[in-house]
Amino acid sequence: MNPAIDFPKALYIGGEWITLAAGAMEPVINPATEELVALAPVASRSETDAAIAAAREAFDQGPWPRMSGKARAAKMQAFLDALKAREAQIKQLIQLEAGATQIAQYVQFVIPLQHAQFFVDLAGRNPITGLPVDVNPTANGTKLLGSGVTVREPVGVVAAITPYNFPFFMNVSKIFPALAAGNTVVLKPSPYTPFEALILGAVADEVGLPKGVLNIITGGKEVGEMLTSDRRIDLITFTGSDAVGSAIQAQAAPTLKRLLLELGGKSAMIVRQDANLDLAVGSGLFNFSWHAGQGCNLNTRHLVHNSIRTEYVARLGAMTRAVKVGNPADPATGMGPLIRDAQRKRTENYVEVALSEGAKLVAGGKRPAGLDKGFYYEPTLFEGVDNRSRIAQEEVFGPIGVVIGYDSDEEAIALANDSDFGLGGGIFSADVGRAFEMALQIRTGEVYLNGGSGGMSSHAPFGGIKRSGFGREYGVEGFNEYTYVKSIVFHAG
Repeated sequence: MNPAIDFPKALYIGGEWITLAAGAMEPVINPATEELVALAPVASRSETDAAIAAAREAFDQGPWPRMSGKARAAKMQAFLDALKAREAQIKQLIQLEAGATQIAQYVQFVIPLQHAQFFVDLAGRNPITGLPVDVNPTANGTKLLGSGVTVREPVGVVAAITPYNFPFFMNVSKIFPALAAGNTVVLKPSPYTPFEALILGAVADEVGLPKGVLNIITGGKEVGEMLTSDRRIDLITFTGSDAVGSAIQAQAAPTLKRLLLELGGKSAMIVRQDANLDLAVGSGLFNFSWHAGQGCNLNTRHLVHNSIRTEYVARLGAMTRAVKVGNPADPATGMGPLIRDAQRKRTENYVEVALSEGAKLVAGGKRPAGLDKGFYYEPTLFEGVDNRSRIAQEEVFGPIGVVIGYDSDEEAIALANDSDFGLGGGIFSADVGRAFEMALQIRTGEVYLNGGSGGMSSHAPFGGIKRSGFGREYGVEGFNEYTYVKSIVFHAG
Protein backbone atom coordinates (compact mmCIF):
# COMPACT_ATOMS: atom_id res chain seq x y z
CA MET A 1 0.00 0.00 0.00
CA ASN A 2 1.06 3.59 -0.54
CA PRO A 3 0.66 5.72 2.64
CA ALA A 4 0.75 9.00 0.68
CA ILE A 5 -2.75 8.42 -0.66
CA ASP A 6 -5.90 8.26 1.44
CA PHE A 7 -7.76 5.62 -0.56
CA PRO A 8 -11.55 6.01 -0.30
CA LYS A 9 -13.01 2.93 1.35
CA ALA A 10 -16.68 3.76 0.75
CA LEU A 11 -19.11 4.50 -2.07
CA TYR A 12 -20.39 8.03 -2.65
CA ILE A 13 -24.19 8.03 -2.84
CA GLY A 14 -26.59 10.90 -2.24
CA GLY A 15 -23.86 13.14 -0.88
CA GLU A 16 -22.83 10.59 1.75
CA TRP A 17 -20.07 7.99 2.06
CA ILE A 18 -21.57 4.51 2.29
CA THR A 19 -19.26 2.07 4.05
CA LEU A 20 -19.57 -1.59 3.07
CA ALA A 21 -18.84 -4.75 5.02
CA ALA A 22 -15.36 -6.24 4.77
CA GLY A 23 -16.68 -8.99 2.50
CA ALA A 24 -17.69 -6.37 -0.08
CA MET A 25 -14.12 -5.17 -0.59
CA GLU A 26 -11.87 -6.39 -3.39
CA PRO A 27 -8.14 -5.89 -4.02
CA VAL A 28 -6.89 -3.42 -6.61
CA ILE A 29 -3.56 -4.52 -8.09
CA ASN A 30 -0.68 -2.42 -9.40
CA PRO A 31 -0.14 -3.82 -12.93
CA ALA A 32 3.55 -2.88 -12.84
CA THR A 33 4.38 -4.89 -9.71
CA GLU A 34 1.33 -7.12 -9.07
CA GLU A 35 1.32 -5.70 -5.53
CA LEU A 36 -1.79 -4.65 -3.64
CA VAL A 37 -2.66 -0.98 -4.10
CA ALA A 38 -5.58 -1.04 -1.66
CA LEU A 39 -8.92 -2.70 -1.03
CA ALA A 40 -11.82 -1.06 -2.83
CA PRO A 41 -15.54 -1.22 -2.07
CA VAL A 42 -17.77 -3.08 -4.52
CA ALA A 43 -21.41 -2.08 -4.86
CA SER A 44 -24.24 -4.60 -4.72
CA ARG A 45 -27.67 -4.26 -6.29
CA SER A 46 -28.81 -2.42 -3.18
CA GLU A 47 -26.19 0.32 -3.41
CA THR A 48 -26.68 0.60 -7.17
CA ASP A 49 -30.42 1.09 -6.67
CA ALA A 50 -29.73 3.72 -4.01
CA ALA A 51 -27.37 5.62 -6.32
CA ILE A 52 -29.91 5.65 -9.15
CA ALA A 53 -32.64 6.77 -6.76
CA ALA A 54 -30.45 9.57 -5.38
CA ALA A 55 -29.63 10.84 -8.87
CA ARG A 56 -33.29 10.66 -9.91
CA GLU A 57 -34.47 12.61 -6.88
CA ALA A 58 -31.73 15.19 -7.29
CA PHE A 59 -32.81 15.78 -10.87
CA ASP A 60 -36.56 15.72 -10.33
CA GLN A 61 -36.69 17.63 -7.04
CA GLY A 62 -33.30 19.21 -6.44
CA PRO A 63 -31.86 22.62 -7.34
CA TRP A 64 -29.15 21.53 -9.80
CA PRO A 65 -31.09 21.41 -13.11
CA ARG A 66 -33.00 24.55 -12.10
CA MET A 67 -29.93 26.68 -11.47
CA SER A 68 -28.75 29.09 -14.11
CA GLY A 69 -25.97 27.92 -16.36
CA LYS A 70 -23.67 30.55 -14.86
CA ALA A 71 -24.37 29.31 -11.33
CA ARG A 72 -23.59 25.73 -12.32
CA ALA A 73 -20.47 26.91 -14.14
CA ALA A 74 -19.24 28.62 -10.94
CA LYS A 75 -19.71 25.41 -8.95
CA MET A 76 -17.99 23.31 -11.61
CA GLN A 77 -15.11 25.79 -11.75
CA ALA A 78 -14.60 25.22 -8.04
CA PHE A 79 -14.68 21.48 -8.72
CA LEU A 80 -12.04 21.89 -11.43
CA ASP A 81 -9.81 24.03 -9.23
CA ALA A 82 -10.00 21.41 -6.48
CA LEU A 83 -8.86 18.73 -8.94
CA LYS A 84 -5.89 20.86 -9.96
CA ALA A 85 -4.90 21.15 -6.30
CA ARG A 86 -4.77 17.33 -6.11
CA GLU A 87 -2.47 16.96 -9.13
CA ALA A 88 0.31 15.01 -7.39
CA GLN A 89 -2.09 12.59 -5.74
CA ILE A 90 -4.12 11.98 -8.90
CA LYS A 91 -1.03 11.40 -11.05
CA GLN A 92 0.16 8.86 -8.51
CA LEU A 93 -3.18 7.09 -8.72
CA ILE A 94 -2.94 7.07 -12.53
CA GLN A 95 0.42 5.34 -12.22
CA LEU A 96 -0.60 2.86 -9.52
CA GLU A 97 -3.95 1.81 -10.97
CA ALA A 98 -3.48 2.13 -14.73
CA GLY A 99 0.29 1.56 -15.06
CA ALA A 100 0.81 4.86 -16.87
CA THR A 101 4.33 6.16 -17.48
CA GLN A 102 5.18 9.71 -16.39
CA ILE A 103 4.49 11.06 -19.88
CA ALA A 104 1.17 9.22 -19.92
CA GLN A 105 0.38 10.58 -16.46
CA TYR A 106 0.83 14.10 -17.78
CA VAL A 107 -1.44 13.47 -20.75
CA GLN A 108 -4.04 11.67 -18.66
CA PHE A 109 -4.19 14.56 -16.17
CA VAL A 110 -3.62 17.79 -18.10
CA ILE A 111 -5.73 17.16 -21.22
CA PRO A 112 -8.94 16.15 -19.41
CA LEU A 113 -8.71 19.27 -17.28
CA GLN A 114 -8.43 21.32 -20.48
CA HIS A 115 -11.60 19.62 -21.70
CA ALA A 116 -13.24 20.28 -18.34
CA GLN A 117 -12.42 23.98 -18.56
CA PHE A 118 -13.98 24.11 -22.02
CA PHE A 119 -17.22 22.64 -20.68
CA VAL A 120 -17.25 24.94 -17.66
CA ASP A 121 -16.92 27.94 -19.95
CA LEU A 122 -19.64 26.58 -22.23
CA ALA A 123 -22.05 26.02 -19.33
CA GLY A 124 -22.59 29.75 -18.94
CA ARG A 125 -23.96 30.17 -22.45
CA ASN A 126 -27.55 31.24 -23.02
CA PRO A 127 -29.58 28.03 -23.57
CA ILE A 128 -32.29 29.94 -25.48
CA THR A 129 -31.92 30.65 -29.21
CA GLY A 130 -34.39 32.75 -31.17
CA LEU A 131 -36.11 31.38 -34.26
CA PRO A 132 -36.75 33.45 -37.42
CA VAL A 133 -40.03 35.37 -37.73
CA ASP A 134 -42.56 33.77 -40.09
CA VAL A 135 -45.62 35.23 -41.81
CA ASN A 136 -48.29 32.52 -42.02
CA PRO A 137 -51.78 32.61 -43.59
CA THR A 138 -54.82 32.02 -41.36
CA ALA A 139 -58.26 30.53 -42.11
CA ASN A 140 -59.94 33.97 -42.36
CA GLY A 141 -57.45 35.26 -44.93
CA THR A 142 -55.36 37.42 -42.60
CA LYS A 143 -51.65 37.01 -42.02
CA LEU A 144 -50.20 35.93 -38.68
CA LEU A 145 -46.76 36.95 -37.47
CA GLY A 146 -45.17 34.04 -35.63
CA SER A 147 -41.85 33.23 -34.01
CA GLY A 148 -40.38 31.19 -31.22
CA VAL A 149 -37.28 29.94 -29.47
CA THR A 150 -35.39 26.70 -28.97
CA VAL A 151 -34.22 25.81 -25.49
CA ARG A 152 -31.46 23.33 -24.65
CA GLU A 153 -32.36 21.42 -21.49
CA PRO A 154 -30.60 18.64 -19.57
CA VAL A 155 -31.53 15.07 -20.53
CA GLY A 156 -31.95 13.88 -16.93
CA VAL A 157 -30.07 11.14 -15.09
CA VAL A 158 -26.84 10.07 -16.79
CA ALA A 159 -25.01 6.79 -16.14
CA ALA A 160 -21.33 7.16 -17.02
CA ILE A 161 -19.43 3.88 -17.42
CA THR A 162 -15.69 4.33 -17.88
CA PRO A 163 -12.76 2.06 -18.88
CA TYR A 164 -9.46 1.16 -17.25
CA ASN A 165 -7.05 2.57 -19.83
CA PHE A 166 -7.70 6.30 -19.28
CA PRO A 167 -9.75 6.26 -16.07
CA PHE A 168 -9.30 9.78 -14.69
CA PHE A 169 -9.40 11.21 -18.21
CA MET A 170 -12.71 9.54 -19.03
CA ASN A 171 -14.28 10.17 -15.62
CA VAL A 172 -13.65 13.90 -15.95
CA SER A 173 -14.53 14.04 -19.65
CA LYS A 174 -17.94 12.52 -18.98
CA ILE A 175 -19.04 14.08 -15.70
CA PHE A 176 -18.09 17.67 -16.56
CA PRO A 177 -20.31 18.13 -19.64
CA ALA A 178 -23.08 16.07 -18.04
CA LEU A 179 -23.10 18.09 -14.82
CA ALA A 180 -22.45 21.44 -16.47
CA ALA A 181 -25.50 20.91 -18.69
CA GLY A 182 -27.66 20.35 -15.59
CA ASN A 183 -27.89 16.56 -15.45
CA THR A 184 -27.28 14.35 -12.44
CA VAL A 185 -24.80 11.47 -12.72
CA VAL A 186 -24.11 7.94 -11.54
CA LEU A 187 -20.46 7.18 -12.32
CA LYS A 188 -19.23 3.58 -12.52
CA PRO A 189 -15.52 3.07 -13.21
CA SER A 190 -13.74 -0.12 -14.23
CA PRO A 191 -13.20 -2.52 -11.30
CA TYR A 192 -9.48 -2.29 -12.09
CA THR A 193 -9.34 1.50 -11.53
CA PRO A 194 -11.93 2.51 -8.91
CA PHE A 195 -9.95 5.08 -6.92
CA GLU A 196 -9.58 7.60 -9.75
CA ALA A 197 -13.38 7.80 -9.63
CA LEU A 198 -13.96 7.63 -5.88
CA ILE A 199 -11.59 10.55 -5.29
CA LEU A 200 -14.12 12.71 -7.16
CA GLY A 201 -16.55 12.16 -4.29
CA ALA A 202 -14.17 13.91 -1.92
CA VAL A 203 -14.03 16.85 -4.33
CA ALA A 204 -17.84 16.94 -4.60
CA ASP A 205 -17.99 17.18 -0.80
CA GLU A 206 -15.34 19.87 -0.70
CA VAL A 207 -17.05 22.17 -3.19
CA GLY A 208 -20.57 21.51 -1.91
CA LEU A 209 -22.29 19.86 -4.86
CA PRO A 210 -25.96 19.32 -3.96
CA LYS A 211 -26.73 15.85 -2.64
CA GLY A 212 -27.34 13.25 -5.31
CA VAL A 213 -25.96 15.31 -8.18
CA LEU A 214 -22.86 13.09 -8.42
CA ASN A 215 -22.95 9.48 -7.23
CA ILE A 216 -20.01 7.09 -7.52
CA ILE A 217 -20.37 3.33 -7.32
CA THR A 218 -18.11 0.46 -8.29
CA GLY A 219 -18.75 -3.06 -9.47
CA GLY A 220 -18.75 -5.37 -12.43
CA LYS A 221 -21.21 -6.75 -14.94
CA GLU A 222 -24.23 -6.92 -12.61
CA VAL A 223 -23.93 -3.26 -11.61
CA GLY A 224 -23.42 -2.23 -15.22
CA GLU A 225 -26.51 -4.09 -16.39
CA MET A 226 -28.62 -2.42 -13.70
CA LEU A 227 -27.52 0.98 -14.95
CA THR A 228 -28.12 0.18 -18.62
CA SER A 229 -31.59 -1.31 -18.08
CA ASP A 230 -33.14 0.80 -15.29
CA ARG A 231 -35.94 3.07 -16.54
CA ARG A 232 -34.84 5.84 -14.16
CA ILE A 233 -31.66 6.34 -16.21
CA ASP A 234 -32.16 8.65 -19.20
CA LEU A 235 -28.76 8.45 -20.94
CA ILE A 236 -25.85 6.03 -20.94
CA THR A 237 -22.39 7.29 -21.84
CA PHE A 238 -19.97 4.39 -22.24
CA THR A 239 -16.38 4.01 -23.42
CA GLY A 240 -15.11 0.48 -24.01
CA SER A 241 -15.15 -2.43 -26.43
CA ASP A 242 -17.55 -2.82 -29.32
CA ALA A 243 -18.75 -6.14 -27.88
CA VAL A 244 -19.80 -4.54 -24.60
CA GLY A 245 -21.23 -1.55 -26.48
CA SER A 246 -23.43 -3.90 -28.49
CA ALA A 247 -24.65 -5.55 -25.27
CA ILE A 248 -25.42 -2.16 -23.73
CA GLN A 249 -27.45 -1.17 -26.78
CA ALA A 250 -29.55 -4.32 -26.36
CA GLN A 251 -29.98 -3.79 -22.63
CA ALA A 252 -31.03 -0.16 -23.11
CA ALA A 253 -33.47 -0.84 -25.96
CA PRO A 254 -36.57 -1.73 -23.88
CA THR A 255 -36.44 1.64 -22.10
CA LEU A 256 -35.39 3.61 -25.22
CA LYS A 257 -32.52 5.34 -23.48
CA ARG A 258 -30.25 7.74 -25.28
CA LEU A 259 -26.78 6.28 -25.81
CA LEU A 260 -23.35 7.82 -26.29
CA LEU A 261 -21.01 4.98 -27.23
CA GLU A 262 -17.28 5.46 -27.86
CA LEU A 263 -16.08 1.99 -28.74
CA GLY A 264 -13.15 0.19 -30.32
CA GLY A 265 -10.91 0.99 -33.24
CA LYS A 266 -8.44 -0.44 -35.73
CA SER A 267 -7.41 2.86 -37.22
CA ALA A 268 -5.19 3.24 -40.28
CA MET A 269 -2.20 5.57 -40.65
CA ILE A 270 -1.41 6.21 -44.33
CA VAL A 271 2.21 7.03 -45.17
CA ARG A 272 2.49 8.40 -48.71
CA GLN A 273 5.67 8.19 -50.77
CA ASP A 274 6.48 11.88 -50.11
CA ALA A 275 6.03 11.66 -46.34
CA ASN A 276 8.54 12.99 -43.82
CA LEU A 277 9.78 9.62 -42.60
CA ASP A 278 11.21 10.96 -39.36
CA LEU A 279 7.78 12.28 -38.45
CA ALA A 280 5.89 9.23 -39.74
CA VAL A 281 8.10 6.65 -38.05
CA GLY A 282 7.95 8.49 -34.72
CA SER A 283 4.19 8.66 -34.91
CA GLY A 284 4.04 5.04 -36.01
CA LEU A 285 5.91 3.90 -32.90
CA PHE A 286 3.72 6.03 -30.65
CA ASN A 287 0.57 4.55 -32.15
CA PHE A 288 1.15 1.02 -30.91
CA SER A 289 3.56 1.41 -27.97
CA TRP A 290 2.10 4.36 -26.06
CA HIS A 291 0.39 3.15 -22.88
CA ALA A 292 1.16 -0.40 -24.04
CA GLY A 293 -1.19 0.00 -27.00
CA GLN A 294 -4.21 0.36 -24.72
CA GLY A 295 -5.91 3.14 -26.63
CA CYS A 296 -8.99 2.85 -28.83
CA ASN A 297 -7.89 5.69 -31.12
CA LEU A 298 -4.34 4.50 -31.76
CA ASN A 299 -3.43 3.97 -35.42
CA THR A 300 -2.22 0.38 -35.31
CA ARG A 301 -2.56 -0.33 -39.06
CA HIS A 302 0.27 1.38 -40.94
CA LEU A 303 -0.50 1.62 -44.67
CA VAL A 304 2.86 2.46 -46.24
CA HIS A 305 3.58 3.14 -49.92
CA ASN A 306 5.61 0.25 -51.28
CA SER A 307 8.35 2.56 -52.62
CA ILE A 308 9.32 3.49 -49.02
CA ARG A 309 7.98 0.49 -47.10
CA THR A 310 11.35 -1.27 -46.68
CA GLU A 311 12.98 1.82 -45.19
CA TYR A 312 9.95 2.57 -43.02
CA VAL A 313 9.94 -0.96 -41.58
CA ALA A 314 13.70 -0.95 -40.94
CA ARG A 315 13.59 2.37 -39.09
CA LEU A 316 10.44 1.56 -37.15
CA GLY A 317 11.77 -1.87 -36.21
CA ALA A 318 14.96 -0.36 -34.80
CA MET A 319 13.00 2.19 -32.77
CA THR A 320 10.64 -0.52 -31.50
CA ARG A 321 13.54 -2.63 -30.23
CA ALA A 322 14.98 0.41 -28.44
CA VAL A 323 11.88 1.10 -26.32
CA LYS A 324 12.61 0.66 -22.63
CA VAL A 325 9.87 -1.46 -21.08
CA GLY A 326 9.55 -1.31 -17.31
CA ASN A 327 8.01 0.11 -14.19
CA PRO A 328 6.27 3.44 -14.92
CA ALA A 329 7.63 4.77 -11.63
CA ASP A 330 10.99 5.04 -13.43
CA PRO A 331 11.14 8.31 -15.44
CA ALA A 332 13.26 6.58 -18.10
CA THR A 333 10.57 3.99 -18.86
CA GLY A 334 9.17 4.27 -22.37
CA MET A 335 6.38 1.72 -22.05
CA GLY A 336 4.72 0.30 -18.96
CA PRO A 337 2.61 -2.81 -18.39
CA LEU A 338 -0.71 -4.00 -19.69
CA ILE A 339 -3.53 -3.71 -17.17
CA ARG A 340 -3.78 -7.42 -16.24
CA ASP A 341 -2.36 -10.80 -17.20
CA ALA A 342 -5.51 -11.59 -19.19
CA GLN A 343 -4.77 -8.67 -21.50
CA ARG A 344 -1.15 -9.77 -21.87
CA LYS A 345 -2.30 -13.29 -22.77
CA ARG A 346 -4.68 -11.78 -25.31
CA THR A 347 -1.73 -9.95 -26.86
CA GLU A 348 0.33 -13.15 -26.91
CA ASN A 349 -2.52 -14.96 -28.62
CA TYR A 350 -2.68 -12.34 -31.37
CA VAL A 351 1.07 -12.71 -31.95
CA GLU A 352 0.47 -16.42 -32.56
CA VAL A 353 -2.48 -15.60 -34.82
CA ALA A 354 -0.37 -13.16 -36.86
CA LEU A 355 2.43 -15.69 -37.33
CA SER A 356 -0.05 -18.38 -38.36
CA GLU A 357 -1.49 -15.96 -40.94
CA GLY A 358 1.95 -15.48 -42.52
CA ALA A 359 2.88 -12.08 -41.09
CA LYS A 360 6.60 -11.39 -40.65
CA LEU A 361 7.75 -10.55 -37.12
CA VAL A 362 10.05 -7.51 -37.23
CA ALA A 363 10.46 -6.72 -33.52
CA GLY A 364 9.17 -7.85 -30.14
CA GLY A 365 6.80 -10.76 -29.89
CA LYS A 366 7.64 -11.91 -26.35
CA ARG A 367 7.70 -10.97 -22.70
CA PRO A 368 10.73 -8.84 -21.83
CA ALA A 369 13.57 -10.54 -19.99
CA GLY A 370 14.20 -9.64 -16.36
CA LEU A 371 10.67 -8.46 -15.57
CA ASP A 372 9.23 -11.34 -13.61
CA LYS A 373 6.56 -9.27 -11.87
CA GLY A 374 4.11 -7.05 -13.69
CA PHE A 375 2.11 -7.60 -16.86
CA TYR A 376 4.74 -6.57 -19.39
CA TYR A 377 5.05 -7.38 -23.08
CA GLU A 378 7.46 -6.07 -25.68
CA PRO A 379 6.19 -3.60 -28.28
CA THR A 380 5.69 -5.79 -31.34
CA LEU A 381 5.82 -4.99 -35.04
CA PHE A 382 4.70 -7.13 -37.99
CA GLU A 383 5.01 -6.47 -41.71
CA GLY A 384 3.86 -8.29 -44.83
CA VAL A 385 0.37 -8.27 -43.37
CA ASP A 386 -2.83 -8.94 -45.33
CA ASN A 387 -5.42 -6.26 -44.57
CA ARG A 388 -8.16 -8.93 -44.31
CA SER A 389 -6.24 -10.97 -41.74
CA ARG A 390 -7.37 -11.06 -38.12
CA ILE A 391 -4.32 -9.14 -36.91
CA ALA A 392 -5.30 -6.29 -39.26
CA GLN A 393 -9.04 -6.39 -38.58
CA GLU A 394 -9.49 -7.14 -34.88
CA GLU A 395 -8.71 -4.78 -32.02
CA VAL A 396 -5.91 -6.20 -29.85
CA PHE A 397 -5.68 -3.46 -27.22
CA GLY A 398 -2.05 -4.35 -26.75
CA PRO A 399 1.32 -3.14 -28.15
CA ILE A 400 1.10 -4.59 -31.68
CA GLY A 401 1.48 -2.63 -34.90
CA VAL A 402 1.19 -3.97 -38.45
CA VAL A 403 2.58 -2.65 -41.74
CA ILE A 404 0.62 -3.13 -44.97
CA GLY A 405 1.97 -2.03 -48.35
CA TYR A 406 0.04 -0.21 -51.07
CA ASP A 407 0.73 1.29 -54.52
CA SER A 408 -1.77 4.12 -55.06
CA ASP A 409 -3.77 6.67 -53.07
CA GLU A 410 -6.98 4.96 -54.16
CA GLU A 411 -5.74 1.62 -52.83
CA ALA A 412 -4.70 3.23 -49.53
CA ILE A 413 -8.16 4.77 -49.09
CA ALA A 414 -9.83 1.46 -49.88
CA LEU A 415 -7.62 -0.38 -47.38
CA ALA A 416 -8.28 2.21 -44.69
CA ASN A 417 -12.03 1.90 -45.19
CA ASP A 418 -11.94 -1.89 -45.31
CA SER A 419 -12.63 -2.24 -41.59
CA ASP A 420 -15.58 -2.82 -39.27
CA PHE A 421 -14.33 0.14 -37.24
CA GLY A 422 -14.26 3.85 -37.99
CA LEU A 423 -12.77 5.85 -35.12
CA GLY A 424 -9.47 7.49 -36.05
CA GLY A 425 -6.86 7.70 -38.76
CA GLY A 426 -3.90 9.63 -40.06
CA ILE A 427 -2.13 10.65 -43.26
CA PHE A 428 1.51 11.68 -43.64
CA SER A 429 2.39 13.57 -46.82
CA ALA A 430 4.31 16.63 -47.97
CA ASP A 431 1.32 17.36 -50.22
CA VAL A 432 -1.06 18.49 -47.51
CA GLY A 433 -3.75 19.42 -50.02
CA ARG A 434 -3.80 15.90 -51.41
CA ALA A 435 -3.79 14.50 -47.87
CA PHE A 436 -6.85 16.63 -47.10
CA GLU A 437 -8.64 15.29 -50.19
CA MET A 438 -7.88 11.77 -49.05
CA ALA A 439 -9.09 12.50 -45.53
CA LEU A 440 -12.46 13.49 -46.93
CA GLN A 441 -12.80 9.99 -48.40
CA ILE A 442 -11.85 8.05 -45.26
CA ARG A 443 -14.85 6.67 -43.35
CA THR A 444 -13.89 7.51 -39.81
CA GLY A 445 -14.65 10.03 -37.08
CA GLU A 446 -11.24 11.70 -37.06
CA VAL A 447 -8.17 12.03 -39.29
CA TYR A 448 -4.83 13.58 -38.29
CA LEU A 449 -2.76 15.14 -41.06
CA ASN A 450 1.00 14.91 -40.41
CA GLY A 451 0.37 14.22 -36.74
CA GLY A 452 -2.42 16.73 -36.21
CA SER A 453 -2.30 19.89 -34.14
CA GLY A 454 0.06 18.54 -31.48
CA GLY A 455 -2.66 17.90 -28.93
CA MET A 456 -6.25 16.81 -28.41
CA SER A 457 -8.33 19.91 -29.08
CA SER A 458 -11.23 20.56 -26.72
CA HIS A 459 -13.04 22.16 -29.67
CA ALA A 460 -12.87 19.06 -31.91
CA PRO A 461 -15.73 16.56 -31.51
CA PHE A 462 -14.50 12.99 -31.05
CA GLY A 463 -16.24 9.71 -31.80
CA GLY A 464 -16.71 7.05 -34.41
CA ILE A 465 -18.93 5.32 -36.92
CA LYS A 466 -19.63 1.67 -37.68
CA ARG A 467 -18.52 -0.56 -34.77
CA SER A 468 -16.65 2.35 -33.22
CA GLY A 469 -19.95 3.64 -31.88
CA PHE A 470 -21.99 6.81 -32.25
CA GLY A 471 -22.38 10.19 -30.65
CA ARG A 472 -19.59 12.67 -30.00
CA GLU A 473 -17.50 13.75 -27.05
CA TYR A 474 -15.72 17.12 -26.64
CA GLY A 475 -16.49 20.30 -28.50
CA VAL A 476 -19.88 21.95 -28.58
CA GLU A 477 -21.28 18.74 -30.07
CA GLY A 478 -20.03 16.79 -27.04
CA PHE A 479 -21.72 19.21 -24.66
CA ASN A 480 -24.97 19.06 -26.64
CA GLU A 481 -25.09 15.25 -26.32
CA TYR A 482 -26.17 15.79 -22.71
CA THR A 483 -29.07 18.06 -23.66
CA TYR A 484 -32.26 17.89 -25.68
CA VAL A 485 -33.89 20.66 -27.68
CA LYS A 486 -37.35 22.03 -26.83
CA SER A 487 -39.14 24.35 -29.23
CA ILE A 488 -41.46 27.03 -27.82
CA VAL A 489 -43.46 28.89 -30.50
CA PHE A 490 -45.77 31.87 -30.10
CA HIS A 491 -47.59 34.72 -31.84
CA ALA A 492 -45.22 37.56 -32.52
CA GLY A 493 -48.03 39.89 -33.56
